[in-house]
Amino acid sequence: MQIFGVDIGGSGIKGAPVDLEWGVLVEERFKVLTPHPATPDLVADGVKEVVGHFGWTGPIGVTFPGVVTGGSTIRTAANVDKSWIDKDARALFSERLGGLAVTLLNDADAAGVAEMEFGAGRDRRGTVIVLTLGTGIGSALFADGVLVPNTELGHLELNGHDAEKRASTKAKEDHELTWEHWARRVQKYLAHVEMLFSPELFVIGGGVSRKSERFLPLIEGIKAEIVPAQLQNNAGIVGAAMRAAKHE
Repeated sequence: MQIFGVDIGGSGIKGAPVDLEWGVLVEERFKVLTPHPATPDLVADGVKEVVGHFGWTGPIGVTFPGVVTGGSTIRTAANVDKSWIDKDARALFSERLGGLAVTLLNDADAAGVAEMEFGAGRDRRGTVIVLTLGTGIGSALFADGVLVPNTELGHLELNGHDAEKRASTKAKEDHELTWEHWARRVQKYLAHVEMLFSPELFVIGGGVSRKSERFLPLIEGIKAEIVPAQLQNNAGIVGAAMRAAKHE
């Protein structure tokens, strides 16, 4: 079975058809830059371009970098335009895509669902936290495999700031941090999250997971196991497609 997944991030909008038996992309993903300002109309245009690239006409799963309630309404917009707040995003995307059936969920929740089914969290019980490090920090919290949606742990306070302002990949790039310096910030963040939730496993995702050997070995003092995401930056696309399949 194939379903299309779209992952909206702070820097890019990417998508591809997904084989849901194996959790892999059927074709190479297509990506466009996230517009700035990332307003609803401009982002919807980007989603339409990604879907149109494949000529897809079936159900679509779409992720959003913020809290999504009721499968449609946007409640937060940290890394996109504030005009998203209280927007019925599912209706917007469906209209822009010519009435196609759209399933909407938080981007990190989508990545987490994919990692728990096909990746580093597969068959793991207890408390598992999937963190996506990118423009911000997304989080997906699982208790015995069950998702607790919209946790937004990237906005925990760390040294007087939103944690994602200190420990995201964007923070590393903006402040030109070395891998060692950035790893210390990530370590402080993980220690704070561990103190609150006592997970058995952290799964570190986002594009930087491709370079996990550069920073994960530098992180010390965390009791939980820490592993890189296996689906890397495709996890959001896969998770979006998985969720859409459930709503067919």
